[in-house]
Amino acid sequence: MSPYAAGRRRVHRSVAAVVPLAVAAALLSARSADASAPAAQAQVVRTATLGDVPLGTFSNGLLTGSVADDRGVDLGGIGSDIYPAGRKGEFWTVTDRGPNGQIKVNGSKRRTFPVPGFDPAIVRIKVTGDTVRVLRALPITTSSGKPVTGLPNQAGRDEAPYSYDARTALSYDPNGLDTEGIVRAADGSFWLVDEYGPSLVHVSARGEVLTRYVPRGLGLTGTDYPVVEALPEVLLHRKINRGFEGLAQLPGGDLVIALQSPLSLPDTDAGEASLTTRLLRFSPKRKAVTAEYAYRFDPVGVVDPGEDDTSELKISSVVAVGGDRLLVEERTDRAARLQVVRLDRKADILGGRWDDDTTSPSLEQLADPAGSGVPVLAKRLAVDLGKVAGVPGKIEGVARVDHDTLALINDNDFGMTDGTGAFDAQGRLVDSGIETKVVHVRLPRGI
Repeated sequence: MSPYAAGRRRVHRSVAAVVPLAVAAALLSARSADASAPAAQAQVVRTATLGDVPLGTFSNGLLTGSVADDRGVDLGGIGSDIYPAGRKGEFWTVTDRGPNGQIKVNGSKRRTFPVPGFDPAIVRIKVTGDTVRVLRALPITTSSGKPVTGLPNQAGRDEAPYSYDARTALSYDPNGLDTEGIVRAADGSFWLVDEYGPSLVHVSARGEVLTRYVPRGLGLTGTDYPVVEALPEVLLHRKINRGFEGLAQLPGGDLVIALQSPLSLPDTDAGEASLTTRLLRFSPKRKAVTAEYAYRFDPVGVVDPGEDDTSELKISSVVAVGGDRLLVEERTDRAARLQVVRLDRKADILGGRWDDDTTSPSLEQLADPAGSGVPVLAKRLAVDLGKVAGVPGKIEGVARVDHDTLALINDNDFGMTDGTGAFDAQGRLVDSGIETKVVHVRLPRGI
């Protein structure tokens, strides 16, 4: 048994086994005949929870001595994405950069890393009944086998890292990754996306970073793995902590990368107010971006009724659903909607004026991009998860289980909150109580 296993298996008896066939048939007939019955709705059909695993135990089991003090934090954050592992109930997931928060000091927010030795990991899980168990975990390492860590890369570009109480400055780490989306290639290797660069990261089946693809002009040096400047330079304008988050693998092997939020182009105010972000198509064979698309969010009040801050909109997951079609998750921390999108070749804007950061107004500043001649991707609502009872907040990972069913996973932020109250007087976590959950949602009309 895995040392990370938590909980016990539960036996569920099938309803079909205890309801006589004739009765079941009569019930079905009655439902079909009732024209006044409400239309079928998407519904949660399973909820499973990850048990408590001390973060130090988890991390040191992968890389001995990597975490000296986990400050009472349990394993969490594996909800950055979810991808089918090929066996029923099993999925690949990936952690983000680790426990982190914000504390105001003299009126300015500081980014805290309570467990700076934490190494992002690829985690294989199994959903059994109402329990999520860790079957296997791969530490993400450099070429020489060292942990990549989750610490920021570059002073002046990334937030400065601080200790849990925001009093002590920590060192930057050019190897650090804020991992998010995950897919597994046919050869067993993995592709991940990262928010810092932003970057696309190719990782071996053992967890070693093979290549990190970053925007042209980033100038990242000092890494212990190969870095290739192969992405559009305009991505240097990504919003802090809002780099790449969604990643999908198309049937032919191409990757689709989602920029979490609109670029800060030409400035922060423009990015905060914009409803237009970007998707990229990347060819692993050519090791190059082959297309770029403009993606338009719905107004924030449509995605999350009651919310009026446009900057709360994010894309956290993209899922291939056949051919050039995707499910795209538009969300806030409280609500999410899944849209079906087709990657139309005629909508490709790669290398055009919208990739030139001197273009004015920028793509992000256009109130009506389509009206200005930008070929914005068409979309169709598949499901409003905010209206499905039992779906937790902050869904960051979506996977297709079958034609009718999706698996969703939330990011519980390792049970952390922002502010000075995140840790007690002894420096131990005051847990938020939010658990990592995998929820299965059945769609009445399929995907």
